[in-house]
Amino acid sequence: MLMSFHVRSEEAQVAPSEGLNELLDMSLQELLEVIVTVGTRGAGRTTLDTLAPVDLISTEELRVTGQAELGKALQEIAPSFNFNNTTISDGSDIIRPATLRGLGPDQTLVLINGKRRHQQALVHVQETVGKGSAGYDINAIPLSSIDRIEILRDGAAAQYGSDAIAGVINIILKKQTEKTLVQAERGQTYAGDGANATISLNSGIGNEHLWLNMTLEQRDRGEVNRAGVADLTSTQGVFIGNWLTPDGNPVQRLRIGEAQSDNRYLWVNSGGQLTPRLSFYILGGISDREGKSYGFFRGPDSERTIPALYPEGFLPELLTRVEDESITAGLQGDINGNWVFDTSLSWGQSEFNFFSNNSANVSWYYEPNGQGSIIAQTPTSANDGALKYLQGAANVDLSGDLVVQWLPEPLFVAVGVELRKDAYRITRGDPWSYLYGRSDNPRLNITNIDNGGSAPPGIQGFPGFTPETEVDESRHSKAVYADLETSLSDSTMMAAAVRWEDYEFAGDNVTGKLSFRQEFATDFALRATLSTGFRAPGVQQIYYAQVQTTLVDGDLRETGTFNNTSDVAAHFGIPALQEETSRQASIGFVMQHIDDFFLTVDIYQIDIDDRIVLSDPIVGFSDEVERILDANQLGAAQFFTNAIDTRTRGLDVVGTYRSELGGGTLKLQAAVGLVETQVRALNSSSAIVPSSRLFNAAQIERIEKGQPRERATLSASLVKDNWKSSVVMHYFGDVSGSAFTGISQTWSGRWLTDISFDYVVSDKVTISMGANNLFNITPSHWGEAGKPLSEAGFTFGWETLPFGISGGYYYLRLKSSF
Repeated sequence: MLMSFHVRSEEAQVAPSEGLNELLDMSLQELLEVIVTVGTRGAGRTTLDTLAPVDLISTEELRVTGQAELGKALQEIAPSFNFNNTTISDGSDIIRPATLRGLGPDQTLVLINGKRRHQQALVHVQETVGKGSAGYDINAIPLSSIDRIEILRDGAAAQYGSDAIAGVINIILKKQTEKTLVQAERGQTYAGDGANATISLNSGIGNEHLWLNMTLEQRDRGEVNRAGVADLTSTQGVFIGNWLTPDGNPVQRLRIGEAQSDNRYLWVNSGGQLTPRLSFYILGGISDREGKSYGFFRGPDSERTIPALYPEGFLPELLTRVEDESITAGLQGDINGNWVFDTSLSWGQSEFNFFSNNSANVSWYYEPNGQGSIIAQTPTSANDGALKYLQGAANVDLSGDLVVQWLPEPLFVAVGVELRKDAYRITRGDPWSYLYGRSDNPRLNITNIDNGGSAPPGIQGFPGFTPETEVDESRHSKAVYADLETSLSDSTMMAAAVRWEDYEFAGDNVTGKLSFRQEFATDFALRATLSTGFRAPGVQQIYYAQVQTTLVDGDLRETGTFNNTSDVAAHFGIPALQEETSRQASIGFVMQHIDDFFLTVDIYQIDIDDRIVLSDPIVGFSDEVERILDANQLGAAQFFTNAIDTRTRGLDVVGTYRSELGGGTLKLQAAVGLVETQVRALNSSSAIVPSSRLFNAAQIERIEKGQPRERATLSASLVKDNWKSSVVMHYFGDVSGSAFTGISQTWSGRWLTDISFDYVVSDKVTISMGANNLFNITPSHWGEAGKPLSEAGFTFGWETLPFGISGGYYYLRLKSSF
């Protein structure tokens, strides 16, 4: 949430030879004059005169966090941004949910250089923050490619379209052409795991007529495991079979913590001048990431274990590969010196591939061979299938000034049209990844004759996508918008926006926004906005379907997630998804004292109706529900539904102070975010599933208390000669959860401290070192409320741990430019 006092435009950047001291010696006033491009389609404004709060985060601020990935770096800087840690949560361990202002991952819009980015293919369907959503894969963009980030903390659906209910994150890519920057980093946790090795190269060539900036990055992150010993005293060692050793001793059975991942990136930002009045731009990137995470241990005597293959039990492995590509090309032109146009074409896709390893299809192994015995064969690995999301967009924008006689200043007008196509595909896995025996005959009784019990279908850990869940569908949408901005006097500005959107399957919607800014003195101004919002259900939510092995009421069950066009949804009385709508208001002030102090305070309220969520797993609580589940070989079923109305209220405070100290420059910064979300209404449209079964208290608690209601960042940095030292303190407030156990648990707030030191060795070389979470702070223990999971190894909890369980981390970085 740090403002533009650290951000420089390309023209304002100092040459590397000027060193760190010169880099940070600009006055606060100069830094505050950097132009903001998000929230307006005009020539841009500075953070002093924006009509809504905007955070500006520079590449230097991202680097100083010591984090190697974008999501973690943003969480450290911007208290309004949350990047929740997950573990044993399938694909969410690789693409973690990223949220803004306590809302959902898909209620924030992400732009690259002002152009809409495509969403991720993965749907968060486990018990994590953002369950039921498919937001944006924020870590598909390498840190080394970013010049700055603009975060608009205000509803902007009327300006940018669906998704922008919570705000907008606009990522500006580097465009420098004068040097090559190479960075290498090595770090690990205090415990010795979670090793990170990153090497990146950013280089530019060209001039004002034709230029190219390219980024290459390789980052490998080691696994973090904080699982405790599985003593399971309350269950005598039994949890999905016997977890104790053969001689009855407790032992660690799980792998709990950050997943291993290997990441490769190639990103490009380019442009040029075709004529004095016509220019072009091309930007985009490719990221390829491989991950490894784990499921639950299956004991040697469980019906889910084959003793001949795994005499001591086994821990299923989930291997994932995420491939992300995008490209945007456009033309910008000056029509008559007053009006300009911008037309562009964008394409992007996210593909998420699932693979199981160290596993088995128990029904495949124990299937009768027709000769009085069993087949006794099963693969131990499988391709479980893939998810793919694709987006294509075409935009034509026109903007310029109109002279209106009764206005003292020209009226800025921007109008535009957007056409978009969103597509979603689910590809089936290998047959043994999902079948119940080779014949898939539900009337065939396949029994685990070694351990007893019915043999479950599919590969253990992550059953594959089936032919029934395969989809290849698309949706078209179109939008028309108009933005108006003007100054009513030297001290008064106003803006208005209106947007009409029409989505297949969701219908059309009109949203609007009014913004106002009144300057009462040269150092104090009031700003306010009123807006309505709209979010169409994502194609992922419309079409996603799968059968998974999940923990329901303490037991592993095959849980089917069914889309709203399925026969199963019809049997349960679940209708087609509708759009979400919102109403939002904010008011705040900006105060500046000469060039050494800057303060903003903003309060807001966001009401969202018909919010889309993923229901609870519906189990056989009635004869009718039991019949539907049995007919589909399920232990539970869940659906996407417009089940809740919510109200979110918040307060954001951002300030900075700068002074000279001991021949150096001292900067003090503070950012505080307070946010509270309440579920105001709960509605079930099903005649056989009541509201309390559709979305229970544990799910409501995650919406209301699963993300910190209080966040703060306090920092101090001192620059003197060739040294820069920084101390940053982060506060994560209380979070609560009761999924898996049904018992509400609150994890108390924690302060984390980071330190870093930079030393400019020469004009071309800088060495950095530091420690994140210096004092090795971890969440409070789960304890009695978490039984039996807390006894199985989940020492710190599971679903709502905003800063994770990895503990302290230290690193060393070398940066060289030439």
